[in-house]
Amino acid sequence: MSEQPASTSEQPASTGESTSTVIVAAVANLGIAVAKAVAGVISGSSAMLSEAAHSVADTVTELLLLTSLKRSAKPADEDHPLGYGPERYIWALLAAVATFVGGAVFSVYDGIHTLIHGENPGDPLVSYIVLGVAFLLEGYSLRTGVRQVRAEAARLGAPVGRYLRLTPDTAVKAVVLEDTAALAGLLLAAGGLLGAQLTGSGVWDGVASVLIGVLLVFVAWVLGRSNAQLLIGRPLPEPLREAVREEILTVPHIVDVLELTTIIQGPAEILIAAKVDFRDASSARQVEWACEEAEEQLRERFPAIRRVYLDPTPGLGQERPAASSK
Repeated sequence: MSEQPASTSEQPASTGESTSTVIVAAVANLGIAVAKAVAGVISGSSAMLSEAAHSVADTVTELLLLTSLKRSAKPADEDHPLGYGPERYIWALLAAVATFVGGAVFSVYDGIHTLIHGENPGDPLVSYIVLGVAFLLEGYSLRTGVRQVRAEAARLGAPVGRYLRLTPDTAVKAVVLEDTAALAGLLLAAGGLLGAQLTGSGVWDGVASVLIGVLLVFVAWVLGRSNAQLLIGRPLPEPLREAVREEILTVPHIVDVLELTTIIQGPAEILIAAKVDFRDASSARQVEWACEEAEEQLRERFPAIRRVYLDPTPGLGQERPAASSK
């Protein structure tokens, strides 16, 4: 199973688990944002204000991710026959933009402003206390996300890093990446405060603020790219495509899969469409039941597959039968 990528699960993804992970992260970030803002005003630290902007951006991100989880779970209807699964990636993409605009731009701007105009470092004690508490809260939030990632990766028999890179569950991916960046940002902010305290210069604080902004740009780019790929239409990875092809070929009366299209529509929503060559001697009834059997087998082996469309197609080299005379 180690070769099987983690971008699709063999069991439907737990939307409830992803929702809980996002809620934990949102509550933690909201409280942290307020505490950082107060500490930043008291200490006059640019890095602390940047971290406050970072936490505000993360809170907005989690709210957008909660919206994505709720709206993408709506069942298919007449206007949306393939369901609302891809809507999750639209909101997640907006969340990545919020991280960039709300956190990265402010952090870089504030850091550059501090480097140019300087600042008078205040008492950093409150900031150190807030950073310590924030580190514990962010660590707990990250632990919740990592626990879900490890559980899903173990179920697939895939390495955790590979699962995190390929998973279509971008909500939990966003939480893990943002909390990891948050912990790194806290260390940068602490380093900036310590440097300013030891040297009496605000340069260290300004540099820390700029680095926090650069970190957020990277996170926003990674998340934006992942969601954009899924919105455009990402197929199953090659090993899973081959597994789907092999499963179809085990069905009686099917002799070849001429063309296979796979689309990931959500963490547990995969669409399969294939041009299939049947035995020439197969009757129309046998072809119909072979299509049903193929769908049942695929869903049994890969429960994330929700829709299967098979198109009976003559194989290569077969001649079109002569038209019957009227």
